[in-house]
Amino acid sequence: MNDAVEALAIGLAVTMIFSIPFVFFAFIRYLRYKETIALAERGLLRESESKNGRGTMRWGVVLTFVGFALVLGLLPVGLLMNEEMLLGPWLLLGCLPMFFGMSLLVIYALTRNDDQNGQVRNNEPTDDPIPPHKQ
Repeated sequence: MNDAVEALAIGLAVTMIFSIPFVFFAFIRYLRYKETIALAERGLLRESESKNGRGTMRWGVVLTFVGFALVLGLLPVGLLMNEEMLLGPWLLLGCLPMFFGMSLLVIYALTRNDDQNGQVRNNEPTDDPIPPHKQ
């Protein structure tokens, strides 16, 4: 009985720890939704976010370096477990975010809009769109 309660407590604790970020992001998204609805009731529009891909680049750099740091931090685990086996499945904890970040950087590089002069084109409209009910 005691072992089952301890295993259940550990399982619940791990589940709660991993669910906290999802609950936080869901709450942030709910607040953004409520803000959008409040703006729409007043006939206002949310400011347009820039779609130049810089967010993709930033997240790519962050995830790449976090993954790289995890790989470097987990390399000694192989030495502690078995001196002949430096690489192992524990490195997936660092390789997955590192390669995901690298893929975001590749996506940014491939989808960037360049002119002939090498300058990034701005695809934003020159004037703010007017909602149909305000014309």
